Amino acid sequence: MKTEPTLILSEEDIKIKVKRIALQILETCLEDEKIVIAGIKENGATLAALISEEIKKLSDKTMVLASVKLDKKNPLQSIEVSVEPSAYKNKSLILVDDVLNTGSTLMFAAKHFLEVPLKQFKTAVLVDRNHKNYPIKADYKGISLSTSLNERVEVNFESPAKAELI
Repeated sequence: MKTEPTLILSEEDIKIKVKRIALQILETCLEDEKIVIAGIKENGATLAALISEEIKKLSDKTMVLASVKLDKKNPLQSIEVSVEPSAYKNKSLILVDDVLNTGSTLMFAAKHFLEVPLKQFKTAVLVDRNHKNYPIKADYKGISLSTSLNERVEVNFESPAKAELI
């Protein structure tokens, strides 16, 4: 018997979480003129764009928005970033994904960025499921959610945006 998805975050909830994450990033990057936000495709890139837009509304900082493409099932394969390393070298970089589950996606993407010297490196997720297999954490998170391993969280940014427990 299949159960109906449970709404975790409504479109309004997501907007509030995005604004809070943007404010936290601004607080952490107070001295920075430029902030690099790198979102893991697809939903992480969408969330990164929302956070970047919110930061632009709140400050006059220069934002560099990058997308990160990797094979989530085989993260040791090549990772593609939409900007050159010179765009984030010695800058504050925020790596963004929609859901932190086991941590493997964030961990392998983080490994890629650590090949270049950074001023600081932080991670942001909309939902932290607390099932990590890797020693990585979300510095900024919309919500922490304890779920069973059989459940999954799905984020949909199409209108109306929502996050559901399935």
